[in-house]
Amino acid sequence: MNNEIQVMPSPVSIIDSVNLNQLANTMTKIGQMQSVIQKTLRQNHDFGVVPGTKKPTLLKPGAEKILMLLGLRSEFEIVDSTRDFENGFFQYQVRCRLYKNEMLITEGLGACNTRESKYKKLDPFTIDNTVLKMAKKRGLVDATLLVASLSDIFTQDLEDMDLNGTNIDESSKQTYTDTSGTISKAQAKRMFAIAQGSVDTVKEIIGKYGYTSSEDVKKTDYNKICEEIESKLKDEFEGSPLS
Repeated sequence: MNNEIQVMPSPVSIIDSVNLNQLANTMTKIGQMQSVIQKTLRQNHDFGVVPGTKKPTLLKPGAEKILMLLGLRSEFEIVDSTRDFENGFFQYQVRCRLYKNEMLITEGLGACNTRESKYKKLDPFTIDNTVLKMAKKRGLVDATLLVASLSDIFTQDLEDMDLNGTNIDESSKQTYTDTSGTISKAQAKRMFAIAQGSVDTVKEIIGKYGYTSSEDVKKTDYNKICEEIESKLKDEFEGSPLS
């Protein structure tokens, strides 16, 4: 009988085994990938920005685009479910697995049920499939945030229907609809990402609203400024010789 005690590796020993040059290159690539994703995704389609929240919300179309960029495919599995037709309660817990060819890369989990606030007033017997799809979507977004190291850029705390401040629990509505004060650093970064890094474009647009610095932009003007930046870039692209 082997009575040897297995000693867990210490954090120091793990760090000692890491190739720091390779780690630095990996971190650089992650940053470059995040930059490409930020420039590629479109606001109010691939992600949404709710005034008063710290991070944009990654939506299903955005998650699907990211997976296409990375060459990943998704598979879904219902790990738990309840379909109570007598009491009108339906819930699903779904696992989303992401694969590169046949190699499992990561997985995410999503859950949804008919007793959530947004579904309480609806007929539960008609939204069974809706709840299943929402659980799948949440699992997909969860897995995407993990595989692309995007949790510091996006969140999935809000749903598609929450982007205009509706269908939110009363306890959190004040936070999500807060339009007082100036925009956060994350929102300012998002503004420059929409402008594809063009400082001149941002300065031009915010100047029309009387701002000289992005730090002074008020939350009430934020969405309008972002829309103008998007419109300006679109016009410039369509007017270029290559378009």
